[in-house]
Amino acid sequence: MPLGLLGKKLGQTRVYDAQGAAIHVTVIQCGPNRVLQCKTVDNDGYKAVQLGFGPQKPQRLAKPVLGHLAKNGVFTEDEVKKARAEGEKKAIDGIAHIREFRDFSKEVKTGELLGPSLFNVGDYVDVIGVTKGRGFEGVVKRHRFAGGDSTHGAKGWHRRGGAIGNRLFPGTVLRGMKMPGHMGQVRRTVQNLEIIQVRESDNVLLIRGAVPGAAGDYVVIRESKKLSRERVVQLQAQAEERAKASSGKKGKGGAKPAAAPAAAAKK
Repeated sequence: MPLGLLGKKLGQTRVYDAQGAAIHVTVIQCGPNRVLQCKTVDNDGYKAVQLGFGPQKPQRLAKPVLGHLAKNGVFTEDEVKKARAEGEKKAIDGIAHIREFRDFSKEVKTGELLGPSLFNVGDYVDVIGVTKGRGFEGVVKRHRFAGGDSTHGAKGWHRRGGAIGNRLFPGTVLRGMKMPGHMGQVRRTVQNLEIIQVRESDNVLLIRGAVPGAAGDYVVIRESKKLSRERVVQLQAQAEERAKASSGKKGKGGAKPAAAPAAAAKK
């Protein structure tokens, strides 16, 4: 996970490119992210960066979290002591949700704020989120079963799954049988989504396509594992070479003259 950010899904909309084509995008607020800890191989055995996202009042943080932030220099000892004191306190950005990113490729310092400028237009990212919860669903909606007949004497079997077991052997329900049950509310990763716009002033990324979760849910944005920046540059260079080669072949051969009609040839 070389680069990554925490964000919140705001919703979906569409934007238009230079050719006037509409692009469906998901709007994700991904800043500011506060660097809470920088782990090193010497101290921790591996390299990682711990980021925080979202505003939170200090009195709502658990004491272990307060101690952890004070140890890494995000809070001072006086701020930790005053965090539990009575009175209304202003929320602090970048401490509500905490996530660790291993092998962070950018050099950062504790307390630094990161935003959408970490990525560029045209980069590809993977977005991790939790899907919408659908509750208890039947097999028609959960597994896309066709259901039973609507006529020919079928009574009460229109949306049922049918038999689930066997007779003598093995005499039990097979493992993995598709049945009604809880649907949704699971962690899912959507890979290779293109960044269409980077709005640094609004702390917003516009990403092509759909992202797991409902509006307001928190997501993790990481650099694509399959289409990294180096791979994208390599593919673009290959495409340019193919385009130059094809244009060169057309220029050498030239356009062929149109064939004369048969009637003109006889004359």
